[in-house]
Amino acid sequence: MFLSHFRTIPSQFPPVLRGILWMLLAALLFSGLNTTVRLASQEVPVLEVMFFRNLFNLLFMLPWLARIGWSALRTERLGLHALRSTFGLTSMFLQFTALSLMPLAEATALSFTAPLFATIGVALIVGETVRLRRWIAIAIGFVGVILILRPGYEVVSTPALMMLCGSMIVGGSFTCVKLLSSTESPNAMVLWMGIFMAPISLIPALFVWQWPSALGFVYLVGVGTCATLAHLCFNRAFAAADASAVLPFDYTRLLIVALFGFLLFGEMPDLSTWIGAGVIVAANIYMAQREAARAKGERLAAAATADKLVP
Repeated sequence: MFLSHFRTIPSQFPPVLRGILWMLLAALLFSGLNTTVRLASQEVPVLEVMFFRNLFNLLFMLPWLARIGWSALRTERLGLHALRSTFGLTSMFLQFTALSLMPLAEATALSFTAPLFATIGVALIVGETVRLRRWIAIAIGFVGVILILRPGYEVVSTPALMMLCGSMIVGGSFTCVKLLSSTESPNAMVLWMGIFMAPISLIPALFVWQWPSALGFVYLVGVGTCATLAHLCFNRAFAAADASAVLPFDYTRLLIVALFGFLLFGEMPDLSTWIGAGVIVAANIYMAQREAARAKGERLAAAATADKLVP
């Protein structure tokens, strides 16, 4: 109900402004996701938090399935859906565990490395051309990681390494999405993830199951709700405008999550975290702009070729 009502408001504004509004809302919801994961993990084990996150994701998609019908599940790429779900479960466990153990702002900053890993993935696996400037941007982004972790000056914590590993696996998931998007709809991809991940994540959760308190259940509902709505808003932002226009506003979540961390947990990010995060964000924005320029060039080249073919 909320999303259907909100959708009518920004339609009166230019596409770029609509995209920015959707992205700002996604940033707020992603920040809420990180915060509720921390709160819920204080009530029940992380494996149980994962199950509820996947369960609510599936429940949110069932009305769409009921409306479209079983034909929505028709696919010839079930193996790739399963691989993406495997990546999703693994990265979720690593990142949720890290969020439960380390400062929210630092964890969020390290999660911004996922696009760096994804670019490497599409170059090595999909075979997409990544030119020198984007490779340099990737290298600069990892300099930001070094600034945050400061290896040699202090011991790199296990949760920080888990967040990095989780982000790398998210990059693998992005690569699967790149391959699937040529034949599958975004809703179908989300639905298949829920179908795979909800029952599979229940199995390990049963071994550590603890019934949540009333407040704990509210946190778990918050995890599932924030995750689902955040991804819907994120997708609508990119549907409304080019990635290079809206992506910078995604990184406002670092400011929001830092505020949540300070108000709820008394966490204050240090200067190296802010500087390192800024370097990673700058690298990601530059890569998005280069990708947008490349895509525009390809569209213009295709249009020019089509013009030449017209008698």
